[in-house]
Amino acid sequence: MDRISKLPLGIIETILCLLPIQEAARTSILSREWRYHWTKIPKLVFNEYTFEVSTDRAEPSVLEQTFDKPSKRREMHKRCKFFYAIYQVLLMHEGPIHEFTLSMGVDTSCVEIDQILRHLSKKNSLKMLKLSFCAGGDVGYKLPISLFSLHQLTSLYLSGCALYQQRSFNEFGYLTTLHLEGVWMYEKMLLRLLSSCPFLKSLTLDNASTFICDDEVTTIVDLLECLPVIEYLYVVFSFVEDFLRWRHPKELPTALVHLKYLCIHDLSFSHIYGLPFLALLIRSSPNLEKLKLVMYDEDLEEYEMGSFTLEDYSDITLEHLNELEIIRFSDAENELDFVKLIMAKSPVLKEVWISPCYDFDKDKESEIVKILCFTPCAAPLVNIMW
Repeated sequence: MDRISKLPLGIIETILCLLPIQEAARTSILSREWRYHWTKIPKLVFNEYTFEVSTDRAEPSVLEQTFDKPSKRREMHKRCKFFYAIYQVLLMHEGPIHEFTLSMGVDTSCVEIDQILRHLSKKNSLKMLKLSFCAGGDVGYKLPISLFSLHQLTSLYLSGCALYQQRSFNEFGYLTTLHLEGVWMYEKMLLRLLSSCPFLKSLTLDNASTFICDDEVTTIVDLLECLPVIEYLYVVFSFVEDFLRWRHPKELPTALVHLKYLCIHDLSFSHIYGLPFLALLIRSSPNLEKLKLVMYDEDLEEYEMGSFTLEDYSDITLEHLNELEIIRFSDAENELDFVKLIMAKSPVLKEVWISPCYDFDKDKESEIVKILCFTPCAAPLVNIMW
């Protein structure tokens, strides 16, 4: 008995979504009933680096073997096959497309990708879009204006892209998740993008992003005021540093009352803006539940150094914090004192996770663990994990 074919259509679609798109398409040969099942799956994933074409299995030419270098023509042929496969799937696809992922190498412009995004915008059903590009130049692939016609998006992940569109944003009214990694854009452009997402709950500003300074002064307050309902915030410190060069208050004018998870990557307490930035976020996040810090463990000589003591931050309270995690802990200036401060100011704290940097001294490690175990704590019981 063919039990798989008797499954409800929704379950069959879920199974096909778990397969690579090439494998899903090959199910069309199973039977007449299965011929068009794959054309209705709502999730499409295309990855150039795992895409297989028959020419890849052919033996390299004599010249390729001699110089130990693949032919450009062979790579171009693979790229053409890759785009042809995407076009075939999109043209044959029936029903809505809810999720679309494209990973590949690109130059600053690529008309084929522009056409794909234009086709998706006409479908008007896309909920999640992931674009991951390995740029050939100094600047990522410049996204076309058709991207902003994807009105139904709830999740947007961009990597290796450039956003230079000089236009107002009012198209992302449903977006709740935004992930920017290796993205080039003007600071003012970033603010306009965030301001167009009134329901944004999750924001990630990840590695290698470049925010180009505008003529206008843009502060960290301007950036954070664009996130009124944010719940999850992940930022790499070096990429918000430009927003900190101007005077900022001890607290935001409007608190981030919905923020539950905060992660700051590459933070140093010795940096002139390190502790002030962290304190600004803590003071402005009354309902924070988890705080994660990934410390910067390289030389800071090229950066401005600050001279702060944690006494300046004795007013900090974290009424709802239940978990503190610090990665690459090095016992640099103020790091241990900061942990002690958080333990003293967090009445519902349950867990403290500390992961030392790779060259941490073992004797020093046991000494710090002993200090933390005897540190006064506002919570009745805290589990310290090293």
